[in-house]
Amino acid sequence: MSIRTRTTHRYDVVVIGSGPGGLAAAIAAKKAGADDVLIVERDHELGGILLQCIHNGFGLEIFGEDLPGPSYAQRFIDDVQALNIATLRDTMVLEIDETPVQAGDRRTLYVTGGRAGFSEIEAKAVVLAMGCRERTRAQIRIPGTRPAGVYTAGTAQRWVNVEGYMPGKRVVILGSGDIGMIMARRLTFEGAKVERVLEVMPYLTGLSRNYVQGLLDFDIPLQLQHTVKRIIGRDRVEAVE
Repeated sequence: MSIRTRTTHRYDVVVIGSGPGGLAAAIAAKKAGADDVLIVERDHELGGILLQCIHNGFGLEIFGEDLPGPSYAQRFIDDVQALNIATLRDTMVLEIDETPVQAGDRRTLYVTGGRAGFSEIEAKAVVLAMGCRERTRAQIRIPGTRPAGVYTAGTAQRWVNVEGYMPGKRVVILGSGDIGMIMARRLTFEGAKVERVLEVMPYLTGLSRNYVQGLLDFDIPLQLQHTVKRIIGRDRVEAVE
């Protein structure tokens, strides 16, 4: 059994995350004169959440085309490859050294992954482009047991669009954000019955376009100033109050 030794690499700019923000930041750094740029991505592919956003609506402002998410991401990935920007995929950043540094000094990142093992990366600049995380059921404090069938909209999106699994046949969506409304339409396409979309605020929180195309066009009810007070069911969701 071999033990991988720790290695150290040096870059001018290290970008953590390869979604649209991370890819664009790496490309901009390279074009601005940074010699050595590295993108660190925890997934196996570059592109971030765009890879599961198979609907159109991307690229109109930058490329003048209406593109689905994966095609939009590929435009940036092509630029990354053309500029010879290094990538380190299947790799997690464990820690960024918080020791105070002076101008011109390098920070140290500690990373680990299945391909490279444990490594130290020194960088003059670090760009954090990890995106965001949806709040879970526990974080929004919905009481009830913990049955199967409760997912964030992003998780459901990945299941359906990337993994090919259906999260359920009858669905209630909490929140009128864009991904929630887009998934209401997507689940309807796949044969599920979306009972309604609930929104605690007195107004829509996503784009009007997604409300029209995702809910109105499919007669999916939207109830404003409503939220889920309790989840009912033990092994699997049976109802919500």
